[in-house]
Parts: sequence; structure tokens; C-alpha cells
Amino acid sequence: MPYAWGSRSAIASLRGHEVPAAEPQAELWMGAHPLAPSKLAQAHGGRSLVHLIEEAPEHHLGERVLSRFGTRLPFLMKVLAAEEPLSLQAHPSLDRAKAGFEREERAGIPLSASHRVYKDPNHKPELLCALEPFEALSGFREHPEALEVLTALGVPHLEPILTLLRSSSTPLKDTFEALMRLADEHRAPLVEAVGAAARERAKDGGPHARAYHWAATLAHRYPGDAGVVSSLLLRHVELAVGEAIFLPAGNLHAYLRGVGIEIMASSDNVLRGGLTTKHVDVEELLAVLDFDAVGPELVKPEVVRAGVHAYRTSAPDFELSRIEVTDGAIVAEVESAEIVFCAKGEVVLSGATSVTLRSGESAFVPASVAAYRAEGSGTLFRATPGRS
Repeated sequence: MPYAWGSRSAIASLRGHEVPAAEPQAELWMGAHPLAPSKLAQAHGGRSLVHLIEEAPEHHLGERVLSRFGTRLPFLMKVLAAEEPLSLQAHPSLDRAKAGFEREERAGIPLSASHRVYKDPNHKPELLCALEPFEALSGFREHPEALEVLTALGVPHLEPILTLLRSSSTPLKDTFEALMRLADEHRAPLVEAVGAAARERAKDGGPHARAYHWAATLAHRYPGDAGVVSSLLLRHVELAVGEAIFLPAGNLHAYLRGVGIEIMASSDNVLRGGLTTKHVDVEELLAVLDFDAVGPELVKPEVVRAGVHAYRTSAPDFELSRIEVTDGAIVAEVESAEIVFCAKGEVVLSGATSVTLRSGESAFVPASVAAYRAEGSGTLFRATPGRS
């Protein structure tokens, strides 16, 4: 996916292609999402994964997936390479997505319409595991900390917002809503002043220096966008290599910079909250957002056995595992459809047939395969349906 915020080097380098790439490469998709499904190698006919699954759903997906999700692969795996920040965004719950999709279908809004919010009737919980150091914004700060961060800017234009943040019975919700509804003549000077003050505060160091740095960066990139101020209401997160973060429904977030493996429910439902030129549906966003100040849901990898770590969440649609293949073979038992991605090295997967995966390549493993062996030297990421 050649989105403008993507890197011209990260994905190209991972796949052994020429660097820099001719255009930004933001995401590499692996799955059966109808917008951009994976395709089989030409040796296997070059068909899309969607068509392959449709031909024999039980053979490819397995009974457990069929009974819960129907005849679709429930997850989508990506390599995400952010050279520049993404928009502030959130994703709906399953019930909200179903209702919103049906509502827009009845209204006759084309799926391709710029103001269409719900592209499918599915939720979109996400997990991102860092392949390189990764920065993001995720979830609202505790009220005292949010007040401290904004007050420290010393911006007179912020006083009406700060008054609301100090006195409201639902301060984070009301403050965010007020920012989203600011008139143009008030929003532009506020964002400019906050950006300038944040640039100065970032020089002082301290626990919020990176948050101020990013607010200044965003103010330069998105002048007049209230998302610049909203970004300071959110928690700043830094992930080291191998660390992961889970983003449930209602979590307001933005990826800022870095490269990671992302896995999610197979959906394209995004409600934007700023830092974008795309459509922002304020009413629907406010209805979806979770304003409870809960810390970022960092997911620690669980040791399954030697060389195998699982990143487990509450999402039933997916689970991500990291497999370090070294001297010996690692045997993986198969319960349902899987996608295996090679992030480093060269690994041979062998079962009824065998395939060699090099960095940047992936394989689909149908549920009918009882087990397979991974041999060689490298790092694999394994996407499967969740266990819950």
C-alpha cells in the first residue's frame, strides 16, 4: 500500500528490493481482505487467497473458524512502515460496526464515497509488534497528567480549553469534543501557538519531551488541525524491538514512526479524529471513543516453548506468534488456517509439501495440514485465529 506516510526503504530492504523504492511503501498486506487479497505464487496458479478459500472453505479454514467466522479468514497481517505520522483514529466495536454498516447501506452510500465511515460490518482490534524501535500515541492520559501537560505550555489561547479540563465532570470527553468542534477562526491560532510552545518545551527535556516534540512536528505538518492539541491528551508510547501493543475498540491512537508487524481483525473500518485531510465524522467518533484513562495495553510475549513466543490478547480473531528458528527444527501443530511470514533469514517449511521462505516472503498454511516443520535460520511471525 503506497500511502504517503510510508517508508521508501524499510519494506523494500526487508524484501531484498532496490532502495529507495520508487514510491512510499506503507503497508505489506497478507491475508484475504477483499480490498487487496494475497495471491498464490504463479506456480500455484496465481489465484487470490479469497478465491482459494471459497473453493474449499472447510479444507482451508477448518471447522473452528467456519463455526465462528463463516467462510472468511478472520485476520489480516501486515508489515507497517511509518516514516511519518498516521492520522488520529479509532475503531468500532463489533456491534457498532454492524449497525453502522447496515445504516450506511440502507442510506445508499457507495463504499467508495469519501464520507463513508463503515466499509464492512466487522470490528478492527489490532496488535502491533515492533520490528524496529516504534513510537505511538495510545489512549487518554489520566486527567491530572493531561492538565499538567497542557498547562505547562503557557499558551493564553488554551485558557478556555483548560477551564473545561479543570471543571467538567467528564473532563477528557468534553475537552476533546470542544477541540473537535472549534471554529476555524479559533482553531488555527490555537494550533499555531501550541505548536510553537511545544517546540520550546521539547528542548527542556523531562518526561513529556517526546510528546511535545511530536506536537510541534504535527503542527508543522498539519497547520490548523485540532488533532495537534488532542495529541497531547494521549499517552506517548515507545516500543523496543519485540515489544507489542494491543489496540481494542474505542482506543484513540496514532502511529508516529517505526516498523512493525501488525495483525488485526479483517476490517477496514477507521474513524479519524484529526491529523488528516480525510473525512472526520465527529458524532460517530465521539460515540465510539473510550475516554477512560486506561494505560496502553502492552502485550508481553509468552514463552510457549524454546524459540516460540505468543502475543495473546482478548481478540478472538487473531493471535500472533514469533518463532526464532536456529539450529534445530521447530514443529508447529496446525488447528486452523495460518499465515507465516519470514522477517529475517531463510527458513524451510515442510509438511505434505515444502516451501522456502526468505525475508519478506509469506506462506498460507491450510487447516488440513496437521503439522509442519520449520528449519533453517531466521525469524518467523505466525498469524492464527485467536484462542478465546
